[in-house]
Amino acid sequence: MKTNEALKLVGGLSKPSKMPGWAYGIPAKECKTGAKLVHVSGSTCEGCYANKGCYVFPVVQAAQYRRLKAIDNPLWVRAMAALINSKKAKYFRWHDSGDLQSLKHLAKIFKVARLTPDVQHWLPTREAWTQAYQNRAPSNLVIRFSMPMVDQPASGSWNNTSTVVSGSGRTCPAPDQGNECKDCRACWDPSVKNVAYGKH
Repeated sequence: MKTNEALKLVGGLSKPSKMPGWAYGIPAKECKTGAKLVHVSGSTCEGCYANKGCYVFPVVQAAQYRRLKAIDNPLWVRAMAALINSKKAKYFRWHDSGDLQSLKHLAKIFKVARLTPDVQHWLPTREAWTQAYQNRAPSNLVIRFSMPMVDQPASGSWNNTSTVVSGSGRTCPAPDQGNECKDCRACWDPSVKNVAYGKH
């Protein structure tokens, strides 16, 4: 599939300035679990960054809903793989906005990861049902379960997790280096059990 065809079908990728590679975002309002947590005091979704700022611009929302709709296209896997491979980047983040929609969605991401073997994928999610599939993920895909509450300890039943801390204990170095990953790749690294982000 040609890159321009893949781009049109997928609806485009995003390029977060803080990260070393490309990303993919869909509407945060369509999160299955996050849409509930956003109304829960003390949750990690309360005050969600993807529900404000540039994310709510009509042009951004329109693009995200195009991407959401495209997931059901039977050519989506091929298109996503072609587009990611065309970027020649070593790292990819799924859902800088939004989250998994279904098991079918997850299965398609598994296929994309297998078709992009030179790319390390990071899939953060608050969908607890994915635990049953974490050991089926391709070796170049890290499913990192995001604990739903601020200051909630990481669950030992997951291979990889992330937490949000309000006090000490933060391990993400981004706030100390201009809010950029720089040379840190902890989120993509399966050997890193938990990444602790500071509350902001």
